[in-house]
Amino acid sequence: MGTTFLSGYSALGLMIVLGVLLSVAAFAANRLLRTQRPSPAKATTYECGLDPVGGDWAQVQVRYYVYAFLYVLFAVESLFLFPWAVVFDAPGFRLVTVAEMAVFVGVLVLGLAYAWRKGGLRWV
Repeated sequence: MGTTFLSGYSALGLMIVLGVLLSVAAFAANRLLRTQRPSPAKATTYECGLDPVGGDWAQVQVRYYVYAFLYVLFAVESLFLFPWAVVFDAPGFRLVTVAEMAVFVGVLVLGLAYAWRKGGLRWV
């Protein structure tokens, strides 16, 4: 019983060892095959082929981060719909899963309504 239980983990351990060995081999090949000619031109900052001009500080408005945060929030939350769709077809879970997903989607709609009411979705 002990050998059959651990046999599933041997494949996982082998894959981890192979992954680590492949990563080490790739880094070693990179170190052996790269050119090693440091120069001042290679040490400068690269910005699309243009020489960097001015300081490195630029003001960015916060609303862009709010848009990105709302997008990530709703995109990640929508991923929870896929496991729900799989469980929905299982026998004995239909009404329970519909009620749970109704609560979940309701919370998402409330969050979207709150962001809309506060003006977080207005692109100005």
